[in-house]
Amino acid sequence: MDKRDIAKGLLSIEAVFLRPSEPFTWASGIKSPIYCDNRLTLTAPDVRTMVEHGLAETVKEYYPECDVLMGTSTAGIAHAAITGHLLEMPMGYVRGSKKDHGRGNQIEGRLNPGQKVVVIEDLISTAGSCCETVEVLREAGAEVLGVASIFTYGMKKGLDRLAEHNTVNHSLCDLNTLVEVAAETGYIKPEDKVKILRFRDNPSDTGWMKEE
Repeated sequence: MDKRDIAKGLLSIEAVFLRPSEPFTWASGIKSPIYCDNRLTLTAPDVRTMVEHGLAETVKEYYPECDVLMGTSTAGIAHAAITGHLLEMPMGYVRGSKKDHGRGNQIEGRLNPGQKVVVIEDLISTAGSCCETVEVLREAGAEVLGVASIFTYGMKKGLDRLAEHNTVNHSLCDLNTLVEVAAETGYIKPEDKVKILRFRDNPSDTGWMKEE
């Protein structure tokens, strides 16, 4: 299994849409040639198996001393659970905010101070939610070894934010690999590769939409 296999799998189930001629509009108003919904892997058993085994191998290779997996809420929860099952390892997840009832938990599942944690994330774009999760875990006394994710755009803002939070991420696939595979298989035109990567490098600049 390599990045190209993951890219083919994500494209085959339309977990990643590349549509430079009809851009998507993000909640921020930014026009984007790409839309990613890795939740679709959960309903595609073959791709799901490949992804979860890939995450398990990532944890074993890069974070062999890991004690606990923690998923981001909500997209990372199922992936953390399945990966934890494959590794026979405890898992939990971190809420976006503390509950306003019961015990007011933000971290769900048992986490003891000093335990070594790997965060499981589905998508890294600007890395905001991922880094918030990391900080919540650190405040609880965990030693966060890093992040294992399915896909990363490789945006500068995301890379900078991870560096600011002293956090390492290992993704199963990235945008560079995805556009190469998409062009080779006829999913996009070869010239669309430049447009998509130009968007990635500066999302606020719509100049990529005008390129022929």
